[in-house]
Amino acid sequence: MDRHPLQVRMKKAVLRHSLAGRLIVALTLLLPLQPAQADAILEGERHHPVKGSNGMVATSHTLATEVALEVLRNGGNAMDAAVTAGFALAVTQPRSGNIGGGGFMLYAPGNGEAIEAIDYREKAPAAATETMFQDEDGNVVPNRSRFTHKAAGVPGTVAGLAMALERHGTLSLEQALAPAIRLARDGFTVPDRFTEGLEQARDRLARWPATLETFYKEDGSAWQPGERFRQPELADTLQRIADQGIEGFYEGKTAQLIVEEMERHDGLITLDDLKNYQPQIRQPVHGNYRGHDIYSMSPPSSGGTHIVQILNILEGYPLAEFGHNSAASIHHMAEAMKLAYADRAEFLGDTDFVEVPLEGLTSKAYGEALRKTINPDKARPSSEISAGNPSAYESPETTHFSIVDRWGNAVSNTYTINFSYGSGITVTGAGFLLNNEMDDFSAKPGEPNAYGLIGGEANRVEPGKRMLSSMSPTIVRRDGRNYLVTGSPGGSRIITTTLQVLLNVIDHNMNIQSAVSAPRIHHQWLPDEIRIEQGISPDTVRLLEGKGHKVVTGSAMGAIQSILIDSEGTLHGGADPRRSTSSAMGY
Repeated sequence: MDRHPLQVRMKKAVLRHSLAGRLIVALTLLLPLQPAQADAILEGERHHPVKGSNGMVATSHTLATEVALEVLRNGGNAMDAAVTAGFALAVTQPRSGNIGGGGFMLYAPGNGEAIEAIDYREKAPAAATETMFQDEDGNVVPNRSRFTHKAAGVPGTVAGLAMALERHGTLSLEQALAPAIRLARDGFTVPDRFTEGLEQARDRLARWPATLETFYKEDGSAWQPGERFRQPELADTLQRIADQGIEGFYEGKTAQLIVEEMERHDGLITLDDLKNYQPQIRQPVHGNYRGHDIYSMSPPSSGGTHIVQILNILEGYPLAEFGHNSAASIHHMAEAMKLAYADRAEFLGDTDFVEVPLEGLTSKAYGEALRKTINPDKARPSSEISAGNPSAYESPETTHFSIVDRWGNAVSNTYTINFSYGSGITVTGAGFLLNNEMDDFSAKPGEPNAYGLIGGEANRVEPGKRMLSSMSPTIVRRDGRNYLVTGSPGGSRIITTTLQVLLNVIDHNMNIQSAVSAPRIHHQWLPDEIRIEQGISPDTVRLLEGKGHKVVTGSAMGAIQSILIDSEGTLHGGADPRRSTSSAMGY
């Protein structure tokens, strides 16, 4: 007999949300993006979607969009283009695109067959322990999980993209890698954002000789806009993968270079860790919202679970009548977000290691029960929602791309190395950055991690375990056909960013570019505040404050890349203006 029946756990969760008087600690979570990215929203850019009839690609870098679209033009399918884009971003956008990290992908066949989720999240090395980020007195040492070699999980990107291509593509791995190898060896023209990133992260990156040598000029200065940047060591690493398959990364010279890097600096990843890494095929989380089938990523991502949960709560409200970004809409959205993020804290983790009550969390009945706890006229303090154990999250420098081909096949992919430039550590001789995803575990259950987030038992460090994530690649079907492909970076704000694009399209009938460009709001339970972007009316803010909300204006949230397929089969691409290099292209 199950000692923790799902019904009992859900009943306790509902009761938990009604408890009052719990003492909570105000936690600072949100990391600001650069102000220049917020300005893009105010410039009125990109309110008209790009259209196409045979294929559409939306990525965070124009060069990746171009090479992926060329694959579609030459007869390749969505997966061929996706894997090509994934490797190209590892070259052109090293702060977030990667072969040293991991992520999640959804694949939706255009013929209406089942949607597949591919989990290529990083894993803890076999030598990892629950106390590895604590000192001898049991106190957490924050930077140990962020900027040391112990911060790196076993990378999953190469194995994940290779698996996806083998299962659903038509190109060889060598063909999919060819554009990335060319971009690495021949170089590409540096955009403003590339230079700005290297200059902002200089202090953190320059402390590692291999990173300084790889990403900066001989005199230590950053490459300037318009100059050509080449990465010969990365080109050689990618060529080994093209020649030898995934063994060219997880075994042989590249693996040896990774392990030597670890051994020089007290890291944990071994040859066996690399050789034994395997991506996993998962069932996507599924929900239904106003007649639309919502598919998103299942654990160890929390994203899909809580997107569906929030939609279930909001389905009982007339959001279209409330109006887009009205005080009534934002109030109900924020109240629903609080409830979901409190549940995220308690229930979510790697389902290979812990029990996660997915069916209950995503059920209509549970959404209705939570809806009854929301006061339409008054904000509910987070202190009246039982404090749980929020787990770590990605930085805003995650990246997402969406692709649809002429047959209607769709790919939604989100991957990251965590933070901007991950750990900042480049593998000497291999030319790529290592992730610092180990910080996404609970450094110590019940204690704050490096961002002041309290870690939960379900997300404690264990050997071979995948750390919790917020990444939420999402695909919506309508009448059995692929309709909307979307996803975003943005840390804990990935969930609410993706949610709002869905609401903008389904409830507010926006075209996809307007849905992507519209100002966003976010509430994550702790801290107890609604964060808004510029563009929300001051009158709306006053009405929200009158309901008891604390409203804080911050810089841009997310960088979502989306594609909508209308009833005629026309493709509409929406690239997020919050990231200057984002682009959508179709043909």
